[in-house]
Amino acid sequence: MPADLTPVITASAHWLLTAYPPPRGALSRALAEAQARQAAALAAALRYPTALDGHLLDLLGPGGSGRLDELTGSAPHSDDAAWRTWVDETVVSWAACLLADPALAEAARSALAASGHPAADSPLRLTDPGLRDTEATPLLRHPDLTEPVAGLHRTALLDTLHVRSAEPA
Repeated sequence: MPADLTPVITASAHWLLTAYPPPRGALSRALAEAQARQAAALAAALRYPTALDGHLLDLLGPGGSGRLDELTGSAPHSDDAAWRTWVDETVVSWAACLLADPALAEAARSALAASGHPAADSPLRLTDPGLRDTEATPLLRHPDLTEPVAGLHRTALLDTLHVRSAEPA
């Protein structure tokens, strides 16, 4: 069983929501958060599939959000320093790919389901987003806006999933 990836999932989802905020309103915020967490959970499970991978992550750390912040022009507040250290650039990039492309999210879900991973159980907001889901994430799901982040590690995600489409969604 993989080690607990909750800190990386939480920080990576939070980074996505900070960089690509939802429209105003509690429902939009909740739906966007659910989608970002599902995408980050799938991405983290693919990136760290074994307990050893999780333990190495605990030992070495995920790398933080520095490059992502520079890429998107974010100027983090000093209060954000602690959680930003748990952001994993690859997880964020893969999550951005999954959010922008429901077919790719389904491929990720299928790959994890084949391995029996629990993260594959409920990513419906990614694989079959409803109208409210897409309305709550106009920036987060916009392939042109997320391309600088998604493009960082898309090739590695496609290789992991054995998918041969290098074009952005």
